[in-house]
Amino acid sequence: MKTIQIKDKQFTLSIPSEEILEAVKKVGDAINKDLADKNPLFICVLNGAFMFAGDLMKVVEIPCEITFIKLSSYEGLITTGIVKEVIGLNESVVGRNVVVVEDIVDTGITMDKILTSLQAKGANEIYVATFLQKPAALKRDVKIDYVAMKIPNEFIIGYGLDYDGYGRNLKDIYTVVD
Repeated sequence: MKTIQIKDKQFTLSIPSEEILEAVKKVGDAINKDLADKNPLFICVLNGAFMFAGDLMKVVEIPCEITFIKLSSYEGLITTGIVKEVIGLNESVVGRNVVVVEDIVDTGITMDKILTSLQAKGANEIYVATFLQKPAALKRDVKIDYVAMKIPNEFIIGYGLDYDGYGRNLKDIYTVVD
């Protein structure tokens, strides 16, 4: 099994890039079918979702726009539970159909904050597309419309996800070794 070192931690390969791209294609195909006449605004949550959003946009063929926001809630391996807005939304969402593109929904705290904010700003319909979901970690009741993959409640890196800023560039997903 392939093992890599990032800073002071070891990680083993858990999801190869081929499986990732297959899962992303399924999400993109579903969005093409479900939102064909909705002209959605995709909102990519940085930094983590940039790879998922990039690959997803290669599959999405319907008329749409994309923009970016940046939030922060992690320090090292754990979430602080406090969501900080680093870069806010510049586009109006009033009356728009919105798709929030997230790398991972684990506790749901960040997604809950995003959804509440978009509702308050007047979005018409709000959809959530996440690359990964950790059902066992969920602490908020958030509706997720598109999930590429469900995973156990373990710390992972790669494909946009990081450990203290490192590992986002990896094309595969790796799980921390205890």
